[in-house]
Amino acid sequence: MAATAGSSLAKLQSLNGLFAIYKKPGPTSADVLNALKDALLREAGLQNPNSRKRKKQWVKIGHGGTLDSAASGVLVVGVGDGTKMLSSMLTGSKKYVAVGELGKATDTLDATGTVVLEKTFEHVTRMDMEEKLKAFTGDIMQVPPLYSALKKDGQRLSVLLKKGHQVEAKPARRVTVFSLKLQDFQPPLFTLDIECGGGFYVRSLVDDLGKALSSCAHVKELIRTKQGQFTLQDHVLHEDRWTLEDICGVLQPCSDGGPQLSGKRGRTSPGPNGPTADRGPSQDLPGSPRTDSCPGQDLPGSTRTDSCPGQDLLGRHQPASVLLFW
Repeated sequence: MAATAGSSLAKLQSLNGLFAIYKKPGPTSADVLNALKDALLREAGLQNPNSRKRKKQWVKIGHGGTLDSAASGVLVVGVGDGTKMLSSMLTGSKKYVAVGELGKATDTLDATGTVVLEKTFEHVTRMDMEEKLKAFTGDIMQVPPLYSALKKDGQRLSVLLKKGHQVEAKPARRVTVFSLKLQDFQPPLFTLDIECGGGFYVRSLVDDLGKALSSCAHVKELIRTKQGQFTLQDHVLHEDRWTLEDICGVLQPCSDGGPQLSGKRGRTSPGPNGPTADRGPSQDLPGSPRTDSCPGQDLPGSTRTDSCPGQDLLGRHQPASVLLFW
């Protein structure tokens, strides 16, 4: 039994690469990452592996872009030297499906907040909304939400607000929207398909759209359907598959060309029922052929080498927001 546990731990510590998991609505991205790590350490034979309290850290793991607590969908995870790839791999586009609600604005710009304004929306037509969406496509200036992962004096703005501190809005910054389509319009609800670059906030988009329509709006539901090359349809592991065997089967190893997605369908669980986008097959990327064995080398007692290219880790919301645990 001890030999088996030791073998599992060595296998876990030898992992180097990227994979995607499904984040359900409710927990924070950090909570989800801790749950994943605890599950893997329990499988490796460590008793009561509380990631938040344990002094000795057995594995390096991080995620590459915070999802709001109420949001769900693709969360890309880096393990071992794969954490060095999170920034360079995730600077590409992301895709979301957002359900907005007209007529109500909240302090958090989503359904978790308190309603701070109500306005009529009966005058808004589908044609009106489609016309206004054109102004939010391309390179635009956007003010981030107050309730966000952005920081002031080392603390998240959302945390400061919850403590009762006064917080000033961050200045508008340039973001890119590659594609923005109105999928459904059933007032007061509407559904948007969004493809955007890094640093973009869907909540700010929906809030600004409501104002542009002489009304107000907030995000009722948000699903990330793609992050980098990882799609909700083809690549995410649901919680019942957070095992060494399943991760080894989908892990995209470190290489000079970035992660190598196999393009195989059906290796992971499909996304949840509900609106999704980007249902096409995953793209086969050039590079070394992928194997079903776990890449890397046994690390206990040895020094890791910089086998994965990467830059200083940058997150979707702010510098250094890629969350790492050791």
